[in-house]
Amino acid sequence: MWAVLPALFMGWALGANDAANVCGLAVTVGAIRYRTAVVLTALFVVCGAALAGSAGMSTYGALAAHNMAGAFLVALAAGLTVTVMTWRGLPVSTSQAAVGAIVGVALASGKPVDWSVFGRIALSWITSPLGALAIAYSLYRFLTPLFERKVFGLTGFDQFLRFGLILIGVWGAYALGANNVANVTGVFAGAGVLSPLLAGLIGGGSIALGVLTYSRPVMETIGQKLVQIGTWPALLALVAQAAVLQLFTAIGVPVSSSQAVVGAVVGIGLVKGVTAVNLRQVLAILLGWVLTPVFAGILGLVLWFSFGRFFG
Repeated sequence: MWAVLPALFMGWALGANDAANVCGLAVTVGAIRYRTAVVLTALFVVCGAALAGSAGMSTYGALAAHNMAGAFLVALAAGLTVTVMTWRGLPVSTSQAAVGAIVGVALASGKPVDWSVFGRIALSWITSPLGALAIAYSLYRFLTPLFERKVFGLTGFDQFLRFGLILIGVWGAYALGANNVANVTGVFAGAGVLSPLLAGLIGGGSIALGVLTYSRPVMETIGQKLVQIGTWPALLALVAQAAVLQLFTAIGVPVSSSQAVVGAVVGIGLVKGVTAVNLRQVLAILLGWVLTPVFAGILGLVLWFSFGRFFG
């Protein structure tokens, strides 16, 4: 089982980076304490990974078939990529890191890559943030006038928002585990090293560990540096992000929760006007998204040519 160690590292890095996507906004607006948020997130990530994580694993298995050695280096390359981005405080796409590493190691080792599957995955990198942006923009634009009437009363409305942020955060955590566990252990399931259930449990557990231990830096980027938003728009952004994750989970395509939540937050900001969005921060994040699969792919190539011979 030593070969799975890089996957545990990748899962930890994913959890540290992506916890902000499901609970960062709620923590930022004071709806829930940081410690409570990360515990709930960790719990439901494991549930989602174990119960509904197999579909995305099948997609990665179809992209390129790897043996145990290839799976080891894929997980290592992807994990290193995500860790570097997390250290820089950027909400990186773990899906892009995983796909880039899978393709890089496959090219280096002479394994065939199904480019039609790659095209379907790459298309999701565009449609998922744009979809979240459109959903969040529409929800905020059309529902806000209704709730501005304070139909619950001022106190009741505040309680509704806080409860909603927690509830939607739980849904988002479940969807995160279901959709993104393939980025952690999907390649090992495809290689036959782990069963889908065991891959879900191991991957979900490692994501949960990252959530619990090192998730604060990216939370600050999502909740404070991108767009300054309040409790109500934060709730709608989380709804958009969770809906996109759930949709792509249903069709078996792992997507980036980071891309979804950034798209949702930008969508909220656009209702207020372009000046409400920190365009410089958005461009920095977009650059990270472009570089992530390239960097992970190159790193996968380098690792295979450096260490592949030791695996025979």
